[in-house]
Amino acid sequence: MDSIERFLPDAAATDRLGSALARRLAPGSVVYLQGHLGVGKTSLARGFLRGLGVTGPVKSPTYTLIESYPVGDEQWVHHLDLYRLAGPEELEWIGLRDLLTDRGTLLIEWPERGAGQIPAADLTVVLSLEDEGRRVVLSGDLTEFLEDIES
Repeated sequence: MDSIERFLPDAAATDRLGSALARRLAPGSVVYLQGHLGVGKTSLARGFLRGLGVTGPVKSPTYTLIESYPVGDEQWVHHLDLYRLAGPEELEWIGLRDLLTDRGTLLIEWPERGAGQIPAADLTVVLSLEDEGRRVVLSGDLTEFLEDIES
């Protein structure tokens, strides 16, 4: 598994990274978004969706648990926030099985809360605060990302 670490000086850099990832990941990919509250996971997801052409509002799924967005012909991105789950078995109640059958891309915040019930990640993005910006560590098969990811 490859790993890349970069400093993101501001929110715009986080958006650019999300957009770059969206252009490179195949539809149906699973992306884990990890980091403490307020570190920029939803911002990165917003950049990801903008990179796929989503122009409408991009809402945090903090309370709804899932926000789904159509992208292109018959493609979807499902943004999940599992922070409020009491346990992984609750994923059945929120319809995870249905999301897995439409081959949509999954952006999953707090994936550890769904352990054993969610698919393995194709890419893991770990964000942490650093100075005025963010530190990001990407893990997965990153061969195709090396040219696109800015320092």
